[in-house]
Amino acid sequence: MTTENKIVDLFAGFQKNLNEEQNLREKIRDVIKEIEEVSRELATVLQGIHLEKSATEVPQILVKSKTLLSDASKRFVELSTIIPNGEYYKYHDHWRWVAQKLVFDIALIQFLQDGELATKEFVASQLNLKTDRLEGFHLDLEDYLHGLLQLASELSRLAVTSATSGDYSKPLQISQFVTELNAGFRLINFKNDSLRKHYDGLKYDLKKIEEVVYDISIRGLKPSTNNDCDNV
Repeated sequence: MTTENKIVDLFAGFQKNLNEEQNLREKIRDVIKEIEEVSRELATVLQGIHLEKSATEVPQILVKSKTLLSDASKRFVELSTIIPNGEYYKYHDHWRWVAQKLVFDIALIQFLQDGELATKEFVASQLNLKTDRLEGFHLDLEDYLHGLLQLASELSRLAVTSATSGDYSKPLQISQFVTELNAGFRLINFKNDSLRKHYDGLKYDLKKIEEVVYDISIRGLKPSTNNDCDNV
């Protein structure tokens, strides 16, 4: 075989690899589009919590949301079968944004349902993902943290809309939750610039919530607690 033929064969192999890579990325994008569509539907449903009569609608909102989450988890299972072993982070940027959004959705649902923080393990289980990167297709830690920061922002908005609609206990619950969340984030030494910048917004979310709670207090609208009753 001549040198010319060797070079031609070499570059023909390169082209084959490029074609295979392109086909794989197209398959990934197709699945991601389906997940993003579910995510948009989920966002629309969850926006119902900000309506004036949302308190009575929350149970129905949660049911619809969980159905949509089930659809998203099935798509992630499909996605996990497409990604070659050991190449998770090569393609991670394709689903990074939607994964963060779904973490936020799950965390919001968990807060609305139980008033508790959705752990990384719980979120991963809801999306049929692993928790450890060594196990394969998993929930990235930074994606999880970004999702929690989105939750804080949404809860600051919910504190305002709840107070406006006459639910004065919800902002107090939100205040305690986000304060504890902030305390947790303060323990992290951020190496990721994007995550650090996102975290910087948490103090503004917390300030917004504190202003709502303060307004409720000075107007004498703060609900009495059992402890308050005991001290009377």
